[in-house]
Amino acid sequence: MEEVKGLHAILQQLYNSMLTQSGQLIGVGQGLAGFGALFYIGIRVGRSIAKAQPVDVFPLLSPFAKGLAIILYPSLIALFNGLLSPINDGTAAMQTNATASIETLLKQKEEALKGTIQYQMYIGPTGNGDESLWERYSGDATGSGVFSGISNAFQFSIAKAYYNFKNAIKGWLAEILELLYQAASLCVDSVRTFNLIVLAILGPIVLGLSVFDGFHHTLHHWLTRYITVYIWSAVANIFGAIIATIQTQMIKLDLNQIQSAGAAYFSPTDAGYLIFLLIGIIGYFSVPSVSSHIIHVGGGDAFAARVGSTFKRFIPF
Repeated sequence: MEEVKGLHAILQQLYNSMLTQSGQLIGVGQGLAGFGALFYIGIRVGRSIAKAQPVDVFPLLSPFAKGLAIILYPSLIALFNGLLSPINDGTAAMQTNATASIETLLKQKEEALKGTIQYQMYIGPTGNGDESLWERYSGDATGSGVFSGISNAFQFSIAKAYYNFKNAIKGWLAEILELLYQAASLCVDSVRTFNLIVLAILGPIVLGLSVFDGFHHTLHHWLTRYITVYIWSAVANIFGAIIATIQTQMIKLDLNQIQSAGAAYFSPTDAGYLIFLLIGIIGYFSVPSVSSHIIHVGGGDAFAARVGSTFKRFIPF
């Protein structure tokens, strides 16, 4: 699973490397802004002259401010990322702490399982179990006849196979669901990175178009979408921390049950652990819609809703 988690770092490196491509569109954005500034200033100055009114200079500075933003676009996008990155870093620390607690408790659970009678009977230090210990605790030891020894050996093999099968089923389910859980997180991060790359690279074009009358809203929508998509990672980290905290409490219950009752295989808390992994898989696909509740400026919600509906198509229920 560590290899899957490492893919998140690759996506971040991809974003950083692709971000430099936005510099190739700065010239195009400047051209659009300059052409739009001519119309923007000409219309307002001409209207004031036609009405014999004084020219209000302050609104005419808007195209120049946007043109300066295009020139300094790499620094501008770096400023946005610098302001937003502490949110992701803080929530990532929350998830890391919760995950570390799970790993510690799982090790304690493994050590507690090794101390149970069932583990010593069917696994033991050698991995082959201890038939004499099984006979002592199972109460199936019979006389010293030849067939009784064969019967006990056969019964012990069946009991050991059943014990290993139940543990194997639990392990397979846990590994599959854990893989799907990490895959869901990676899927959200991949879509987030793709959207951030497109929004960042086309930022100069958006700034250039926003100079034209009737396109002023594009800058607000671009900024809203960029911030909303950027905090997907923070929302996913918070969701992961919540699931990890629930899992921590369930593992503690399982650990107490093992220490008190000596349960060494599938238990109700194991089932709950797997159920919450399944909930986590489904819940990750709600990250876009939850992010839209945090940042919403005239239309950003519709974008997140479309992305969320796309994710839901992959969920059969």
